[in-house]
Amino acid sequence: MNAQMDNRPDDNDRRTATVKTIQQLKGKRPIVAITAYDTAIARLVDPYVDWILVGDSVGNNQLGFSDTVPVTLDMMVHHTAAVSRADPKSLVVADVPFGLAYRNLDVLLDGCCRLVQEGGARAVKIEVGSDAVIDKIRVLVEAGIPVVGHIGLLPQTVQVLGGYRSFGKHEQGRMRLLDWARKLEQVGCFMVLGEMVAPGAALAITEALEVPFIGIGSGSGCDGQILVINDVLGLNERVPGFVKRYGDLAGEIRKAVNSYAEDVRSGRFPEPLRERS
Repeated sequence: MNAQMDNRPDDNDRRTATVKTIQQLKGKRPIVAITAYDTAIARLVDPYVDWILVGDSVGNNQLGFSDTVPVTLDMMVHHTAAVSRADPKSLVVADVPFGLAYRNLDVLLDGCCRLVQEGGARAVKIEVGSDAVIDKIRVLVEAGIPVVGHIGLLPQTVQVLGGYRSFGKHEQGRMRLLDWARKLEQVGCFMVLGEMVAPGAALAITEALEVPFIGIGSGSGCDGQILVINDVLGLNERVPGFVKRYGDLAGEIRKAVNSYAEDVRSGRFPEPLRERS
């Protein structure tokens, strides 16, 4: 079997991504994004993607939580800083964690400033479930903080929803999502992300916006796609139905650790000391 071609561009030819360069990709080519939560993975994925999301999905993918709700601002700053220390040319976007967007504006602004100043994020992502949050985003943008608005399935509300489901299947839901996407563009979001948005609704949003609309589980009609790195690498046993696995890293890790353990137990590692002649 032939090895898959490595499409990594020459790092010297890459420009550091900015809000403007990401926006300019709309209509030119699909935008590629993935999550990362630490320096090592950020260095590995950076050459291949346009932007990296330090998602609050770190909670259920790295920290052992059942969902994203327990993830705190301190945790997000910690993991964002780890990704930023990889010095990626991709745009680093950090999730605003549970509840913060629904507190008063000063608390939200302080939290976003921490993600930018301490974490090194160059933008933040906010799950949008009410018009009140949209109004706050305008102030964040005016304060110099680039924002990605997140609509559709909002993982931080999973305890209210009682599970995960698709949004925008029917006309009323589709129009509501389209209205929110337009409002997010109007208040200054440089990009909108839609999670588990019905493909027809996602296409309508993509065509209606001048800023990129990125999908996760929202079909092929979006301006780009994002997936969770653990799902892509095959580290998670259970993945959403829309995910395509591109590796079996869990299997490779098991094989490597098993070989190491066998070598230690058999005395093959480390090699016995040899007496000098």
